[in-house]
Amino acid sequence: MTEASQNHDGSALDPEPPPARHDPYQVLRDGNFARFLTAALLLRIGAQMQTIAVGWEIYERTRSALALGMVGLAQVAPVLLLAIPSGHLSDRHDRKMLFVASNVLMLIAAVGLAVVSAYEAPVDWIYVLLVITGIGQALNRPTRWAIQPMLVPRDLLLSAITWSSSVGQIASVGGPALGGFVIAATAKATACYSLNAVFLAFAVALNASLRIRPTVRDASPVTLQTLLAGLRFVLKTDLLLATMTLDMVAVLLGGATALLPIYARDILKVGPEGLGWLRAAPSVGSFATALALAHRKPIQRAGPVILWSVAGFGAATIVFGLSRNFHVSLAALVFLGACDNVSVVVRQTLSQMLSPDDMRGRVSAINTIFVSSSNELGEFESGVVARLVGAVGAVVLGGVGTLVTVVGIALIWPNLRKLGSLQDVAPANPDSTN
Repeated sequence: MTEASQNHDGSALDPEPPPARHDPYQVLRDGNFARFLTAALLLRIGAQMQTIAVGWEIYERTRSALALGMVGLAQVAPVLLLAIPSGHLSDRHDRKMLFVASNVLMLIAAVGLAVVSAYEAPVDWIYVLLVITGIGQALNRPTRWAIQPMLVPRDLLLSAITWSSSVGQIASVGGPALGGFVIAATAKATACYSLNAVFLAFAVALNASLRIRPTVRDASPVTLQTLLAGLRFVLKTDLLLATMTLDMVAVLLGGATALLPIYARDILKVGPEGLGWLRAAPSVGSFATALALAHRKPIQRAGPVILWSVAGFGAATIVFGLSRNFHVSLAALVFLGACDNVSVVVRQTLSQMLSPDDMRGRVSAINTIFVSSSNELGEFESGVVARLVGAVGAVVLGGVGTLVTVVGIALIWPNLRKLGSLQDVAPANPDSTN
């Protein structure tokens, strides 16, 4: 027996308990969270199917690129306009009721789209129903992000967010494929809308059955100051502002996916089939990474990890931009998706961990605006720069800009470089922002 295993009097020490083994499936055995995750899968697959169906039907009926462009505007405008009021509602009222109500709004819109498609009503009705979908999303996103920490214990929150990310990637791959198959089989978009409505009906039932732990609600009078409290909280919380800015700028500058049709047709010359593989590649990388993160212990050096992951995103963007080999391009996009997933998991976990219960809806609303605006504006930015310097120049410049952004944010917010385990993050003090 070694000296280290004895007390001072020579007696044997009690053996140290073995370290707790990480169980990646513990959170999935929670029936409450399992229902939430199943509903999220149905919602996201249905939404992807609806997106494919709307684009196909509008172009089939109008043959207008402008009409297609209006689809994104009709859905994102309500999200950008209503996210902050929705987050405020989420902090003041029953989050479960608001969450289910958002699902019902999207269900009404899906049924309406099926009717419009079946009877070939004027295309203008599609845009009206897409606005209703956008209103539902504006209420759904902040409330969904705010409700997740109320479903699971704090020590399982990181695992829950990682599995939620996995579900999102499954939907990104499976939803468009299922939508395309249904349209090809029926030669109409109607069945896609109808199937989405069925998925939404199941999601409404599952989310209505959730058990939500009680939480503190914001009872202060409704003023402009309380409405914007989430924005002030983000601006004064270094780690939140740094990670949201990092993600937003990376997506704005590194939007290679917006130019994939040009690469498939003119640069890599792989045609429509190759375009399908290129579009799926980031989601494949993201899904694989989400599974890997779910099966490993929580990230211990989250700050350096998110900085390196976004740097990897930028480097992969440059490689894709310069590549003329289809397999190299595919690998670059898989790696890009993997890096993006790490960034998303760290950012969303920080947002949940740092936000006080009574402000989580408003903080989630700001996160919604960051994500929505960066995705839409990123595609716009890529198109404008490609018009000026060509597709290759736009992608490479975007990747370089992402790398510069990582360096700048690491210097501006040194606390991010020092961030350790996400499990040790405590809620920030909102007193200075309320």
